[in-house]
Amino acid sequence: MRRNLQLRTTVSAAAVIGAVAFGFAGAAAAQEAPASVDDIIVTAQKREQSLQDVPIVVTTLSQELLQGAGVQDIKDLQILTPGMTVTSTQSEASTTVRIRGAGTVGDNPGLESSVGVVIDGVYRSRNSVGFGDLGELSRIEVLKGPQGTLFGKNTSAGVINIITERPSFDPSISAELTGGNYGAWGGSVSVTGPLTDQVAGRLFVAHRERDGFYDVNNGDGPNTRKDDQNQNYWTARGQLLILPSDNASIRLIADYTKRDEYCCVAVQTRVGPSQAFIAALTAPNGQGQASPSAGFGTVPFSRLAYSNRETPQEIEDMGLSAEATVDFPSINATLTSLTSWRDWSFQQGMDLDYTGADILYRANDGSNGYGVGNLTQELRLAGTTDKFDWLVGMFATRETVYRDDNYVYGSDYNAFASLLLTASLPAAVGGPSPSRLGCFTNPNGFLVGTAGAAAGQPLCVIGAVPPSAAAPTFAAGKAYEDHYSQKSESVALFTNNTWKVSEAFDINLGLRYTYDSKRLLGLQDNLGSNGAACGGALANQNPANRTVSPIPGTANVATPAAALGLLCLPWSNPQYDGRRIQEKFSDSDISGTIKASYRFNPSIMVYGSYARGYKGAGYNMDRVQTGVTPDASLFFKAETVDSYEAGVKTTLFNRTMLLNLTYFDQKFENFQLNTFLGTAFVVESIPELTSRGVDADMVWFTPVEGLSFQGGVTYTDAKYGQFGAGDLSSPGRFPQLSLLPGARASFAPEWSLTGALAFDRSLGGGLRGGFNLSAKYSTDYNTGSDLLPYKHQDAFTVVNGRVSIGSEDERWTVDVWAQNLLAEKYTQVGFAAPLQGTAFANVTTPQANGTYYNQATDTATYNAYLGAPRTWGVTLKVKY
Repeated sequence: MRRNLQLRTTVSAAAVIGAVAFGFAGAAAAQEAPASVDDIIVTAQKREQSLQDVPIVVTTLSQELLQGAGVQDIKDLQILTPGMTVTSTQSEASTTVRIRGAGTVGDNPGLESSVGVVIDGVYRSRNSVGFGDLGELSRIEVLKGPQGTLFGKNTSAGVINIITERPSFDPSISAELTGGNYGAWGGSVSVTGPLTDQVAGRLFVAHRERDGFYDVNNGDGPNTRKDDQNQNYWTARGQLLILPSDNASIRLIADYTKRDEYCCVAVQTRVGPSQAFIAALTAPNGQGQASPSAGFGTVPFSRLAYSNRETPQEIEDMGLSAEATVDFPSINATLTSLTSWRDWSFQQGMDLDYTGADILYRANDGSNGYGVGNLTQELRLAGTTDKFDWLVGMFATRETVYRDDNYVYGSDYNAFASLLLTASLPAAVGGPSPSRLGCFTNPNGFLVGTAGAAAGQPLCVIGAVPPSAAAPTFAAGKAYEDHYSQKSESVALFTNNTWKVSEAFDINLGLRYTYDSKRLLGLQDNLGSNGAACGGALANQNPANRTVSPIPGTANVATPAAALGLLCLPWSNPQYDGRRIQEKFSDSDISGTIKASYRFNPSIMVYGSYARGYKGAGYNMDRVQTGVTPDASLFFKAETVDSYEAGVKTTLFNRTMLLNLTYFDQKFENFQLNTFLGTAFVVESIPELTSRGVDADMVWFTPVEGLSFQGGVTYTDAKYGQFGAGDLSSPGRFPQLSLLPGARASFAPEWSLTGALAFDRSLGGGLRGGFNLSAKYSTDYNTGSDLLPYKHQDAFTVVNGRVSIGSEDERWTVDVWAQNLLAEKYTQVGFAAPLQGTAFANVTTPQANGTYYNQATDTATYNAYLGAPRTWGVTLKVKY
C-alpha cells in the first residue's frame, strides 16, 4: 500500500514571477548539435558557457552520443564517463553513484547522496531516480568534484546535471518501437508543437517490458517465478513553454512513472560450510549448486540464483515543477525562479537469506518500503557587466522521509538456527539437531559433561526441561515491524561571481551558507513472543543466575557467546520491543570555491581551484547494535570535503579537438560509510578518505566526414586514512572494518578508460547510415565496503555497439544494437550471505597485521549482484 506524503503548500515564487513576466519580451532557440568544440555548451555555473571556458572538470554527453551508446538509465551512463561507477543492489531503488571513488552506499533513505542528480534544474534528493525515457535528452553534464556552491548540499563528490529538450513551436511527432532478447519490447511516442502563439507543449509517453536476467531455483517455495530482475514500467511527461513576452518565459513540467517489477536476487560466488544445512532443509529440492572440494569454496560464474520467496517491487515517482525567467535588459540581468514538488515511494518483498530454504524474508504487505516527498524553491538573480559575471540566490526545501521495515521468520528458521547452534556438538551426542532449539529459552538449557559430550561442551537436552520449552522458539511468522519518519528543512544563501581581471585572467569566487534541521521519530516493535530466546540467553549470562542442574551430575553453564550472538540478532532482540526513538538536530555550514583561470591564447587555458563541499548529517533508519546492545542513537555526522584542482583546457586542430587534463586532490572528513555487516547496514563516519589523481577528456571531430570520437581517462588513488577503534562512533565495530585503514577504497579502480567512436553521414540515394561503438575499461577493485577479499572484482571491459540506417530526412531509422556486446561477466556488489558463516572468526584478538580478518578461517557464504548480460535488439524510429 502506498503512503501519501503530506507537505504544506507555499506560495510559489514562480507564480509571482509568472504574473510579472507578461510585461516583458524574449524567445528561446533550440540547441543545435555541436559542429565544433566551440559549440559544446554547458550550464555547470548556472549560466550557458562554452565547455572550454569553465574551470571545472565536466564530461558533456550530447543527445547523439547518448542515443548511440544506448543510454536508457543511470547505470548505462557510466560507460561514457571515466572515473564513475553506478551500482544497484537489493532493489532498483537503491542506485549508488560514485565519482573518483566517493559515493553513498546502500538503500537506507536516511543517507543522502554524495553525487547529486539534477533534472531540468530540480534536485533529486536520492540517487534512486533514473533518467531513462524522460523524453528527448538534450545533454547530460557530469561535474566532478564538490559542486555545493551552486548545486547545494549533498554534492560533495559531484553532480549529474540532466537537461531535457524543451517544447518547440515547430510541430513534430516521433515514435519508436524496440524488441530484443530476454523478451524485451517497448515503445515511446513524443509530440511537440504550438498550442497558441505564445504557448508550446511537449508530451512524451513510454512503456518497457523485459524478462529477468537471472534464473531462479525456488527451493521450498512458495515462490514459483523462474526469473528475476525483469522490467515493466511506463512513464509520462508533459511540458508547457509559455512566452508571455519577449523577455520572459515559463516552463511547466509534470511527470509520472510507475514500475511493477521483480528484483533483486543474488547469485552464490563462494559456498561456506553452512551450505550443508541449507541443502538438508531443502531436500529433495536441495540447493542444486555443486560445492567445490572440501565442502566449500568458490563457485563458477552463474546467473542461477536461489529464492524461495518472491521479490516484487513497486516504485511510483511523480512531480511538478515551474521555472520562470525574466530578463531585465536595463541591468543586463535575469531573474529565475524554480519551484518543484516531488513524491517518490517504494514497496518491496524479498528473500533475505538468498537461498531456497524458507529462513528469513520481508513480506510484501505494505509494511516494507520507503518514500521521499519534498518541496523546493530556488531564486537566482544573475547578471553581467564588462568586468563581472555575478549571481546571487537562495534555496529552500522541506522534505519528509519515511521507512517501514519488517522481518518474517520462515518455516525453516527454527531448524536452521538450531543446526547453527549445535553445529559443534560431537557425533556421539547426535551432532547438529533441530530438536534442541526449544530449550534455549530456559536459563538451565546449557549443560556440560552430559551423554558423552566433551568436558565443557555446551549441550541442550530436551528431556531435561519442561515439555512446553521444547516448542518452537522462533515460530514462523512476522518477527517485527518498524516505522521511521524524518522531517527536515534546509535553507541556503549563495553567490557565485567571476571577476574579469583582464582579457586573459579571471577569478571566480563562490560562497554558500546552509542551514539544516532534521527530526526523527522511530517506532520499533517485536511481534508476538519474538525475543523470548534472546531474553533467556541474556538472563543466563551471569553465573549468579544459574540454578541447580535438573540432571544429577551435570553443571549448568552460562550461555556461550556464539549462541548469545545468534539468539540476539537485531530482528530477535527483545531490547527493541516497544522502543520509541526521538532525535533532532540543527546544523549550519559554509562551503564555497575559489578559482583562477588564465588564457594564454584562444586555444589554451590553465586554471587552479579550491572547493569545499558539505553533505548533511542524518539518521540511520535501521536496527543497529554493537554486540547485543542496540545503539543509543541513530545519528551520524556531516561529511565535508576539501578539494584542490589544477588543469589545462586546450582546443586543437582548427578547433575540431578538445583535450583537457586535470589533477585533483580531495580530502573527505567524516566520510559516511554505509556497510552491510551480515545482519544489518551500519553507518560509520570514517575520519578520512583521500582521492588523488588525474582526469583527461577528449572530443575530436575528425577530418573524416561524420566521424567523431569522445573519450577519457581517470587515474584515481582513493585511500582511507589510518584510524582505530577509538575514532568510530561505535568502537566495537572496528574489527569488521579493520581492513580499511590505509587501504584503497571500494569501487575505486585505479584506472578507468572510456571511448566512443561515432559515425553518421549520407549514403546517397536518400539514405543515411552510421554506427556507434562505446567501451569502458576498469582495473580491478573491491565491491564491498568492508573490503573482504571474496568481494574483489577483476579488471573488465564493457562494450556497446549500434548500427543505424534510415532516410536522409530522418523520417525513419532502423537501429540494430547490443549492450555488453562481448558478454563480459562482472560483479556489481558482493556481500556475505546472512547467517551463513562468518568472515571474522575472532573479533577479540587482532592478526599480526593489525586486522581481525584471517582468510583461512573465513567460513562465510558469499553472494553477488551481477552486471547485466549481453542484450541485443532492433529499434524502429519514425519522425514527422
